[in-house]
Amino acid sequence: MALAYYGFEDLPKEFDSRNTDYFEEALCYMLQHSQVKGPGIGLLGISLGADICLSMASFLKNISATVSINGSGFSGSKAICYKDTCIPPLGHDLRRIKTHFSGLLDIVDIRNDIVGGCENPSMIPIEKAQGPILFIAGQDDHNWRSELYAQIASERLQTHGRGKPQIIAYPGTGHYIEPPYFPMCPASLHRLLEKPVVWGGEPRAHSKAQIDAWKQILAFFCTHLGGTQKGASPKL
Repeated sequence: MALAYYGFEDLPKEFDSRNTDYFEEALCYMLQHSQVKGPGIGLLGISLGADICLSMASFLKNISATVSINGSGFSGSKAICYKDTCIPPLGHDLRRIKTHFSGLLDIVDIRNDIVGGCENPSMIPIEKAQGPILFIAGQDDHNWRSELYAQIASERLQTHGRGKPQIIAYPGTGHYIEPPYFPMCPASLHRLLEKPVVWGGEPRAHSKAQIDAWKQILAFFCTHLGGTQKGASPKL
């Protein structure tokens, strides 16, 4: 199930805040669906979608496994809310924007510094997640420093007595790690900034990462959601 959360039909036109109650409705719908095995479900998200998945896993029940692709694990520019709890945004400084050699904007360092490390108040309380989390990170991500964020998430989990999560970091790989053989997206319009930005990645390395990441995701979900992995390996 793919779920829109702004800019679609009767949803808010602009991204304002992340209200986890809205996503809880989708979770309840899936759990009651006749084709959902249960008792829990898996979540997969990329970028901001990954942070939404981490928020759901932290606040909601019946989530057995979560995959974060180049997520940050923080409440970024908008607050994350669930019922009476709100996680304040980390914030950013647009003065940190750099100009890439291509002439496009490079926003990799615009977020505010993470004061307090894994105990920063803007961090999603992922230690509350019921199931395991797989972090996939591109080492050349230019949206933000995904590998660093994954390491901070790992530190938080271990600090709170949880096991060390699986982190897979791919060299030469940018922000949009998509299914195998999707064309690499090196740059595009940033919906929140309304300006074109670079996403990072080297074509060959990024393409190979997409193939391997897909295999890793399927294996992770098969392990933690039950069932067996079927079908041939992805190929043209």
